[in-house]
Amino acid sequence: MAQRFGGKYSPGAPPQAKSSLPPAHPFDGKQPLKGAGRARFLGVMGLLFLPAAFTGSPRALMFGLVATGLLLAAAFLTREGIKAHAAYDERKVARRPAFPRKIFGALFTGAALVAGGLMSHDALLYPLLFGFAGAALHFNTFGADPLRDKGAEGIDTFQTDRVARAVDEAEGHLSAMRDAILRANDRQLESRVDRFTAAARRLFRTVEDDPRDLTAARKYLSVYLLGARDATVKFVDHYARARDAQARADYLALLDDLETTFADRSRRLLDDSRSDLEVEISVLRDRLKSEA
Repeated sequence: MAQRFGGKYSPGAPPQAKSSLPPAHPFDGKQPLKGAGRARFLGVMGLLFLPAAFTGSPRALMFGLVATGLLLAAAFLTREGIKAHAAYDERKVARRPAFPRKIFGALFTGAALVAGGLMSHDALLYPLLFGFAGAALHFNTFGADPLRDKGAEGIDTFQTDRVARAVDEAEGHLSAMRDAILRANDRQLESRVDRFTAAARRLFRTVEDDPRDLTAARKYLSVYLLGARDATVKFVDHYARARDAQARADYLALLDDLETTFADRSRRLLDDSRSDLEVEISVLRDRLKSEA
């Protein structure tokens, strides 16, 4: 659905409440996925088999429909693989994808070109060459999926698995919030949720740096985010019907409180880590002095 452009200084914009929160980082929020446009183009290319399929022989129809379906599936898998790879790169502790989407996207692309080649070639040699070339080009364009866990070297795997599961659950709550707020059709609310998402993810990265912090941050990653998700859904259901200005202000105040709380917890965890480091350094220096 098209949205009217609006912002802080647009006509009819609601007054902005003063906030003591620090300004958002310019790179926080939605970032374009590298290669997503090429993945969509791959799906569009699959539709080019349809004219020849519906104007040719039954053989061409069969192989043309198969080629179109495989290329559309390849485009979908490739785009999902790009999303999963971006999430993997963003995190410091991450597990490899359970299903290598981009690799299967390359295989589906090759199979689609084989089927497309069989539309007009009885022999199998040239279609196989087309398929091999297409799969190779796909692999060269989009690369492979991550094939191993990241950030688990030299760290207790049990702890890292706990952190990875907790962060996955928390990311699910954030995604639900961002999907729900779109129904409000309010750009300022969307931007505000994106800003809170960035603050929450800074806490995620802090916990990933030191899995021992998970216990102290557990309620922030589960209870608080679950409550924020439920509050967002209920607010959007009400605001979409009534356009209640007071409810909007209350929801923005809630996001302010949540962002401040998450930022404070991130700073405290960092301060605790620095204190632990200073203690370790002090103990080690005392030991070195006693042995000198």
